[in-house]
Amino acid sequence: MVYEEKTISSEILYKGKILNLRKDKIFAVGEQISHREIIEHNGGVALAVITDEGKMVLVRQFRKAAEKVILEVPAGKIDPGEDPFHSAVRELKEETGYTAEKIEHLTSFYSSVGYSEEIIHLYMATGLTPGETEFDSNEALEILECDLDSLKKMVLDGKIEDGKTIAAILIAAAKKGI
Repeated sequence: MVYEEKTISSEILYKGKILNLRKDKIFAVGEQISHREIIEHNGGVALAVITDEGKMVLVRQFRKAAEKVILEVPAGKIDPGEDPFHSAVRELKEETGYTAEKIEHLTSFYSSVGYSEEIIHLYMATGLTPGETEFDSNEALEILECDLDSLKKMVLDGKIEDGKTIAAILIAAAKKGI
């Protein structure tokens, strides 16, 4: 039987620009009192950007948490009060320069349900028109176009390490019959 934990109290331990850290005191299984540390986050968007030639547009950037350069789908955080669709349109333009004729919602998922409220909304962008990127002042990205077959193989071989990118590649490949 699944037990639903009940919150007794909550305390904000840290309040930051993009996330907060909250400590909840809860009733756990057997009415035991326990604690949960939860990251509060507005959520994010990620995009499976597919060219007319069937290639996927990705970005490479250094990620401090991983201490290395990571290959990722274009993505970004949702601003407070912003609709996820509008975030997707904005991030597509900022990170790739493209605008899209069609942006379709594929799915939404928790990035790490054990300790974070963050939900990532995954979209597919097609019918692309090139334009100029609008990187944030602290971003340095390399834009790549890769064959979806090759990317799927890289996921299955463990060469793609970012969760949202793995989801985007596998869902896009399935939608394209790959």
